[in-house]
Amino acid sequence: MKIITRTAFLSTLILSAVLGAWDRSHYSGPASSSPAPASDEQVLKSFAALQPIDAHVHVFKTDPAFQAMLERLHLTVLNILVVDDTLPHRKQLKPQIDDAFALMRSSHGHSALCTTFDPYKFNNASFSAEAIKQLDENFAAGAVAVKIWKNIGMEIKNGDGKFFLPDDPKLEPIYREIAKHGKTLLTHVAEPDVAWGPPDPSDPSWSYYQENPQWSLYNKPGFPSKQTILQARDHLLAANPELRVVGVHLGSMEKDIGNIARHLDQYPNFAVDMAARMEYLTMAPTDNVRAFLIKYQDRVLYGTDLDLLATADVPASLKDWESTYIRDWKFLATDETFDYEGRKVRGLKLPETVLRKIFRENALHWIHGL
Repeated sequence: MKIITRTAFLSTLILSAVLGAWDRSHYSGPASSSPAPASDEQVLKSFAALQPIDAHVHVFKTDPAFQAMLERLHLTVLNILVVDDTLPHRKQLKPQIDDAFALMRSSHGHSALCTTFDPYKFNNASFSAEAIKQLDENFAAGAVAVKIWKNIGMEIKNGDGKFFLPDDPKLEPIYREIAKHGKTLLTHVAEPDVAWGPPDPSDPSWSYYQENPQWSLYNKPGFPSKQTILQARDHLLAANPELRVVGVHLGSMEKDIGNIARHLDQYPNFAVDMAARMEYLTMAPTDNVRAFLIKYQDRVLYGTDLDLLATADVPASLKDWESTYIRDWKFLATDETFDYEGRKVRGLKLPETVLRKIFRENALHWIHGL
């Protein structure tokens, strides 16, 4: 029999009270009346009542104002590291690890660490052994997950000039080590369709490739197709059934929830997060997205891909963080019609039990130690 802890019980009471108050605040008379939208403060209060987990952020500094926001929103974040030789602040892994552990230690339980290894060392004979040694040290210090990134498949080549893919045999010992420790693998492999072209200014990710042209493969011959990279990801899922895997960014299947569903059906060790792909969900038919999230309510994690750079204007950044949480809550939890990047979007009004799973419980289930 499950034992309900006092904290969980109180959290349930608080959430029920807040959501009840939210419902009452929206009721203004007969059914024909239009309910008044909740204020931003009310939305954040409802969000905070779930003790939410944002399972996908990138934070490069500790800051009292950031900590205060985490505490006010009862928010836990999973701080994710990547090594990227195209950006100065991501080129070196060791400083990132040191800063991330400093954030974790100062956060009073509000920040957890998803570490990574340096894929640019792939052609070293000791690559796998060195990566495992470093990950073991990170696990011992409290890291709860490991990330592989899109440079595996889209940038790094082996000694024969072939692209290094997510199912490369050199990665298998690393995957087995992650599974042995009961940790989770986060995979950001491939990119949205528009990265391969054709150009589409209406695509939510289009602006990213204008600012980061190194990741646009349009008219660049010799690169693997998106399908080739995702097939390699699927191969690692099949080859490592004991390894929990979260495909971030909707598993790079952002325009096809049917394809996501097929993958969730085929691979019981696979879940996805929503980070930086919520807009694609708002563009799909509302009823289809709602049905998908209800059916696969145990397999979708909430995440944003928000960042706090070392050089950030902290007040402006925190305003962006809160605006994102408000917008996402409105889409997932309400049936309001509101503006989203210049489009009118109607919320999904998911059931409370589904909201609780997406915003908190699924992260705890799929990423142990949060």
